[in-house]
Amino acid sequence: MPELAGAGDLTALDPVFARLAVGVGRHLWDLPHLTLREKAFVCLTADLCHPHLGTPLAMHVRTALAGGVEPEAIRELYRHLAPYVGYPVLVTAFQRLAELGLPAAEDDRAVEPKPLSGALARAVGDLERVDTGLATFTEDQLAQRWARPHLTVRERAVACLAVDVLYQTLGDSLRLHAALARAAGATDETLRDLVRGMAEFGLPRAWAAARALGLEGTGAIATG
Repeated sequence: MPELAGAGDLTALDPVFARLAVGVGRHLWDLPHLTLREKAFVCLTADLCHPHLGTPLAMHVRTALAGGVEPEAIRELYRHLAPYVGYPVLVTAFQRLAELGLPAAEDDRAVEPKPLSGALARAVGDLERVDTGLATFTEDQLAQRWARPHLTVRERAVACLAVDVLYQTLGDSLRLHAALARAAGATDETLRDLVRGMAEFGLPRAWAAARALGLEGTGAIATG
């Protein structure tokens, strides 16, 4: 795992808590079925959802960079998550990236939205039966994001699943993102490791998500 940036700052706050925090960090980074990039994106996503835009975000950004994640990939993660976590929090998050010294991004007006297909298109179709205006807005937001560069579809789906766990949107949203992740190569073990990693950010949320994803099979603890 990359060295957890800022661990010394935690020790100065409370050495006992620092040992606990480093321990849960190692738990996440040691999970075998998520890539290093996906683990970094899970942490950065959690920072937006809570939101934790001070020391935790700074630690996770520096840890991601130390692990080889490109600055533009971090920026793209934030762009991708804007409609999922809310545009206002991203304003502050991008301000924090500037304060942390990440290089400025170039405008990419040449990247055109692509028509939705597969599970994304079906999700919009289902939403049209509920509210046409909301479906139109959703289609526009999704079309602008899922085919952009710098992140894979699987990475985008993993980040969205992290949002679902943290916000407890465990119905249609969770099922859509799990389907997208699986179509992009994720397995049940990938999803299981994701939920295990998310336990760092709230045990009860992780418990509920594990049940919603139907992960009681392989890897479950036998009872009775």
